[in-house]
Amino acid sequence: MKLKLSNKEHGIYVFQLDKKNYIKFCPERGGVITNWVSDGNEILYFDEKRFMDKTKSIRGGIPILFPICGNLNTSSSVFGYGYSQLPQHGFARDVQWQYSFNENEKSLSLILNESKKTKNFYPFDFELKIEVTLKINCLEFVITIFNKTDTDMPINFGLHPYFNISDFKNLEFIDNPLNCQNQERNIISNTLDELNKINLGVDLLMYTSGRSSFRDKIFKRQVTLNHPFPFDLGVIWSDPPRRMICLEPWTSPRNAFIDGFRNIMIPSNDNQTFDASIQIKSLN
Repeated sequence: MKLKLSNKEHGIYVFQLDKKNYIKFCPERGGVITNWVSDGNEILYFDEKRFMDKTKSIRGGIPILFPICGNLNTSSSVFGYGYSQLPQHGFARDVQWQYSFNENEKSLSLILNESKKTKNFYPFDFELKIEVTLKINCLEFVITIFNKTDTDMPINFGLHPYFNISDFKNLEFIDNPLNCQNQERNIISNTLDELNKINLGVDLLMYTSGRSSFRDKIFKRQVTLNHPFPFDLGVIWSDPPRRMICLEPWTSPRNAFIDGFRNIMIPSNDNQTFDASIQIKSLN
């Protein structure tokens, strides 16, 4: 197992188990995991051409959502005068991260602390640490958020994995609840009815059992996301004609900083931990 610089121009590193199992990540672009190759198969969708244009947001990989998921229904900052409004999904995916590699534990740590830039949006001192463990056919995450401020700190957290698919018509979704929230129309709807329209573009929020899965009949694989409470919200998002779907674990829905629903408050000098994993299973 080794860690090395893969693309110096764009600051991409590779964390390699062996030639058929590795991830790539970019600390300076939000700590994003850009690629995951499992048993020789590219699991993640990644728009490399768009990534090269730093004026555009990243489409692909596994962006990190913090300190909010989604957007806030307000035209000004929830923290009052002097702060900028938080952008959609927060600021973590737009700032530079630090990283470290633990050879004994065979894990990668992505680390974000408060900075002058984050203080424009968010008046708290914090450390967000994501330990990523690469295994055969599995990617594990342990997320720990420390509040270094002398007051309670509100947080939401999410991951935004983009998965490669052969075609929308070849997908089968399992482990989903009967109903979901259509986030574009803000209505409760039947999950199966909504997923039947995935080739047209969907944005669905689900209160899951802590497990979400889909199968691709042509790629002959099942992707399973394990994300136990309080990380058990699931979002399915598609953006046709891109051949990808997002299966995202969230702690909190949109607008949680305002309406308080499932908002997480970390006490002063305390921390909150979440865990998740993505498992790949070959289908016969």
